[in-house]
Amino acid sequence: MAKITVIGSGGFGLALAQALNSNGNDVTVWSKFESEIEDIRKYGEHRQKLPGVHISPKIALTSDISCVKGADLVIFGIPVSFLRSVAREAAPYIEENTVIANTGKGLEAGTYKRMSVLLKEELGKSVVALTGPSHAEEVAIGMPTTLAAASENMKDAAFVQDVMTSSVLRVYLNSDVVGSELGGALKNIIALCAGICDGMGFGDNTKAALMTRGIWEITRLGMALGGKAETFAGLTGIGDLIVTCTSMHSRNRRAGILIGQGVSPEEAVKQVGTVEGYFCTRAAYELAKQTGVVMPITEQCYKVLFEGVDPHAALRVLMERPKKHENEVEALMTSDIDK
Repeated sequence: MAKITVIGSGGFGLALAQALNSNGNDVTVWSKFESEIEDIRKYGEHRQKLPGVHISPKIALTSDISCVKGADLVIFGIPVSFLRSVAREAAPYIEENTVIANTGKGLEAGTYKRMSVLLKEELGKSVVALTGPSHAEEVAIGMPTTLAAASENMKDAAFVQDVMTSSVLRVYLNSDVVGSELGGALKNIIALCAGICDGMGFGDNTKAALMTRGIWEITRLGMALGGKAETFAGLTGIGDLIVTCTSMHSRNRRAGILIGQGVSPEEAVKQVGTVEGYFCTRAAYELAKQTGVVMPITEQCYKVLFEGVDPHAALRVLMERPKKHENEVEALMTSDIDK
C-alpha cells in the first residue's frame, strides 16, 4: 500500500483517487477551495465535474497543501495556467524520496514549457508524465483504461506503474517524456477542430481526414522538439487523439461544436469551462513558426480562434492547398512535394 496525494480535485484527479483507493492505497485529495471540499463531503460527489459518481469516504479531502508531506507519490492534476503557483506552494513540504507525477496536458503560456519541465523547475525533481486515452467519467466508474507513464527517471515511472496498475487500469512505461507530453497537449487542438466540423454538420469522412492529417502535424512538431515518431503512434498520440476527437466527454470537442454552430470562440470556452486546446493552439502555432514546421490545420484553427476567420473559409483553405504526396518522407526522397 502506498501513501498518495492527488493535488487537484477536478474530474480526473478524483477519478484517479477513486481508482487508487480501490486498489488499496491511502489516498488524500487536495483542493485550493475549502468550499469545494465541503461540497464533496456534503453530497458525496463532485456535482459539477463528476455528477452521479460517489466519492469513497475512505479518500481524505483537504485544502491544506502540507498534505503532500510524507507521501510516497504526489500526483498533480492542475491546469497548466495554475500549475507553477501550486507547485511552488507545495514545494517546501515535498520530501526527497517522494515520486512526482503529473496528469495535466498543456504548454505554459509565453514559455511554451511542458508541464514536467515546469514542475522540475519548481520542485527540483524528475517528473512522471501520466497520459493516454482516459476520460475521467470512465476512469471513475472502473471502465478499463490504459495510460503511459513517461519519465527521464524510469525507476520512478516503474513505481507509478506498480502502484497504479489494477484490473481496470493498465499502465505502460515510456522513456519518451517529450513526445508523450506533446502528444497529450497537441491532440486537444485537433479535437477542437473535430468539434468544429461536427458543429458545421460534417460527417465521418471529414473527421477521419482531420484526425489522420492531424496526427501528421502533431508528429512533425513533436519530432522537431525532440519527441520520437513511434510515441505519436501509441497511447499518448493516436490513442489520446481518438478518444478526444470522438467523445462528448471531451470539453475540447464540445467547445468546437459550439464554434462550428456559430458561437464565438470566447463564448464557447466560457460555456464549456477549461478548454486546453484553446490555449494550446496559440502555443503550437507560435512554436511551429519558430521551428519552421508546417502545421496547416493548427494554423487555420488559430485563425478561427484568434483572428475571427469563419470556419467555412478555414476549411476551404485546407481543402484547396497545393496537391501533395501523402507519404511525406517518400515524397521528400523523390522531390514530389512542395516545401
